[in-house]
Amino acid sequence: MRCYYINRIMVATLLAAMLLVVSCATTGPGGKKSFIMISTDQEVSIGRQMDQQLRKTEKILNDPLWQNYINELGQKIVAVSDRRDLQFQFAVIESDQINAFAAPGGYVYFYTGLINEMNQESELVAVMAHEISHVVARHSIKRLQSIMGISIVLDLALGGSSDNTKALAGTALGIAMSGYSRANETEADNYGTLYMTRAGWHPQGMVAMFGRLQELSGHRQMDLFEMLASTHPATENRIAATKIQIFEMGNLGTKLKKDTPRFQELKKRLPHKPGG
Repeated sequence: MRCYYINRIMVATLLAAMLLVVSCATTGPGGKKSFIMISTDQEVSIGRQMDQQLRKTEKILNDPLWQNYINELGQKIVAVSDRRDLQFQFAVIESDQINAFAAPGGYVYFYTGLINEMNQESELVAVMAHEISHVVARHSIKRLQSIMGISIVLDLALGGSSDNTKALAGTALGIAMSGYSRANETEADNYGTLYMTRAGWHPQGMVAMFGRLQELSGHRQMDLFEMLASTHPATENRIAATKIQIFEMGNLGTKLKKDTPRFQELKKRLPHKPGG
């Protein structure tokens, strides 16, 4: 009887600790909320571990002008987003791969291969807004907690450990690199279109970006970005949905940016593939 009573106390204590960890967090525009079991501090810790792992395997572009520029673009989107509880970090990776992705905690990466294919600044901003939207919606965190389940909550409630955080970071990196569900991608498209418009760029850049990637998938060998398309909504559907969203925004005026001389000048500094 005594053991049974003690066990009940332990279970009650753990459940109370879990309830302290689980909270209703912002995950989108208009006050959208979701139950998130991982605190912002823990999310940042996971993202930091991911960043450390990534920098051991990827080559960060050695160009302060580009790194500063990508950070400026990112911070302008963050300033109008629904997730300002993070200090977002942006980096350009030197690689021919056509890809970009976001990690938990506000770590966002762009490959030079993708940037080289963007024709206007608004197309690059569209990718930026899309990736920031994944962080706003906490897509990787939601998937991580669904995979790891109750063990994460208990670990956090008991203080966690650096080893467990590293393990979570490894899992989260795999999630970020493998792509999100179609529902997640659709959500990021929608949020991204809204955020880039709020920040001063014409949302037609989102349509142009999808069109460019659709062109690329037709006449070059598929790389990671195109291979992930199997889990993404069909590009023509994404284009159509974005056009409808832009139409519903009404008159956007003439002040929204599509391109800048700065973007075109900086593109000339990027490394290119031989013969590219």
